[in-house]
Amino acid sequence: MAPITSIPGISCRFAAGEGAPVNVSEASRYHRILRRVNVADMALGLGLMAVLLVTDWSGEIRNFAVRTAGDHYAAALFLYTSILLILAKLCSLGLDWYSFRVERRYRLSTQRLWGWAWDQSKGFALTFVMTQALVQMLYLLIRLQPQWWWVTAWVLFMVFTVVMAYIAPVLLFPIFFRFRTLEDEELAARLRKLSERAGARVRGVYEWKLSEKTRKANAAVMGLGRTRRIVISDTLLANCDHDEIEAVLAHELGHHALHHMPKAVVVQGVIAFIGFWSLKMVIRWAALDWQRYAQVDFANLPLMALTATVVSLLLLPVMNAYLRFNERQADAYAWKSLGSVRAFCRAMEKLAALNLAEPEPSRWIEALFHSHPAPFRRMRDAIAWETAQR
Repeated sequence: MAPITSIPGISCRFAAGEGAPVNVSEASRYHRILRRVNVADMALGLGLMAVLLVTDWSGEIRNFAVRTAGDHYAAALFLYTSILLILAKLCSLGLDWYSFRVERRYRLSTQRLWGWAWDQSKGFALTFVMTQALVQMLYLLIRLQPQWWWVTAWVLFMVFTVVMAYIAPVLLFPIFFRFRTLEDEELAARLRKLSERAGARVRGVYEWKLSEKTRKANAAVMGLGRTRRIVISDTLLANCDHDEIEAVLAHELGHHALHHMPKAVVVQGVIAFIGFWSLKMVIRWAALDWQRYAQVDFANLPLMALTATVVSLLLLPVMNAYLRFNERQADAYAWKSLGSVRAFCRAMEKLAALNLAEPEPSRWIEALFHSHPAPFRRMRDAIAWETAQR
């Protein structure tokens, strides 16, 4: 392959490791801390579920919920689930706080304590409502369809996933972020034209007020059908020129042009099917072999959570590999659409600096924790592609 810096007009200092605009050692320390926090949070959640099961505190909480709610199964389930959600939040609150302090320490977060606490409260409220709805539906299906509840639950889960993708830009994201129509008409016109070439009809181009919470930058094509829109963070607008922003959005639109969304739904559907089948087998084992909880006994909810988490962890490297493959395809679409990688490489440099990205983690770290290829590798691939076009 030609040397990284051999293409005129591309500095690619970051990809070459020379005078990188991001502090590589600082980025590595930052991501190492985040990985440890994520692993600790996962272990804490798994540990809580395991303790509830081994000690049968889950059964005690169920008994309390039943005594309080009387003969009302749904009310008892609501109370039981509420207690579990509060316990889980209390267990993770310390790590959530530490993560906030890490973002502040590395000069990434722009939030004050009250803003962070308000976001935490909104996030918990949203999680509470969604979890309660899903749990109520799950145990209703178990009562109505003792043999095939897991198949119906899988179908409804997939429908729920698509509906959430549809409503997220108009109902969910505005809970946490402010959006406004992009005032730069020239840039908006360029991005609309780019979306038309990709076959993606968008409802508008919006500025995402990300600077109110972080110095990181991002851009995305959100939503489905009538809710699909282009969003660009104000941090990206402040640090990148029009060509660089167009390169970032060309990548995002590549996901649409290459039909990554429906393909991802199929892949997620396969993973979810394995997960629901595993839930069925585990609660059947608990009822028949362990003889601890009957199938309709919602005290087995921690066992379900434990099983779903373990299945997700086991399949995570496979899912990450698939997502990285999609990202590389979307990168290639962007290079071909623009006919050059110069703006793409400049944008990668700036995004890496703004987001304190880990430049080039080890292959096993990337396999376990990263859904996107590392910036070094993306830029090298871009330059290799341009070199091959000569």
